[in-house]
Amino acid sequence: MSPPRQEAELASTDADKPKAIAFLAGSSDEAQEARTTLAARYGEVPLEKAQVIVALGGDGFMLEALHKTQALGVPVYGMNRGTVGFLMNAYATDNLPERLENAEEAVLNPLFMRATTVEGAVHEALAINEVSLLRQGPQAARLRISVDGRVRLDELVCDGALLATPAGSTAYNYSAHGPILPIGSDVLALTAMAAFRPRRWRGALLPKTARVRIEVINPAKRPVMADADAQSVRDVAVVDIRSEPEVRHRLLFDPGHGLEERLIREQFV
Repeated sequence: MSPPRQEAELASTDADKPKAIAFLAGSSDEAQEARTTLAARYGEVPLEKAQVIVALGGDGFMLEALHKTQALGVPVYGMNRGTVGFLMNAYATDNLPERLENAEEAVLNPLFMRATTVEGAVHEALAINEVSLLRQGPQAARLRISVDGRVRLDELVCDGALLATPAGSTAYNYSAHGPILPIGSDVLALTAMAAFRPRRWRGALLPKTARVRIEVINPAKRPVMADADAQSVRDVAVVDIRSEPEVRHRLLFDPGHGLEERLIREQFV
């Protein structure tokens, strides 16, 4: 048996070791070049052996990376090699182990979508940002919206509607004039896109526990598609949406640049 002092020294040495990193990169030249540079400098391990995953790309790729690695339970640290980079940290080649060690963690729960088509096919998907319904053709969609089994809107005539998480509230939701939700709030945003009737309906804030059902009225004449983080289902008849607390996405951010700060800052630009 090792003496107590030796055991403490061994534990300290293990704690000081850099985390085992797996790199994921988007298809762009910038992302692939960054992966090559960082892997050569810091080494890399397979995904299944990683203690932390570094995703290189834009926000779209970050969503892909989170979906791909959700079963691993490993935190993901994004570095921006795309355009907007709202979910990403600034890209730099220096001091990566220190940045990972000091990073702040945010935990996100996705939405679960169950979409049933007019032919009866059922499609299930998870969405970190939002689940949206959009008209497929030239005519406006006609939607009936229920919350927790109670019809709240008999008919919404619109280009579409979406249910957004706090993390996704600055994305498509914000472009559709929906509210920005603080990270950690137990609230979802239900937002209309180009509502024609009722004209003044601008959406609703719902508790995170709400179960939302959106039915398509006359889908043969006014076809509608559903989308969950770019996973699309055409010709839907009914879409059921709820938060999925059993799935936890762990994102890492540099201190002072986490999602909470970004969401606040976004409201003052």
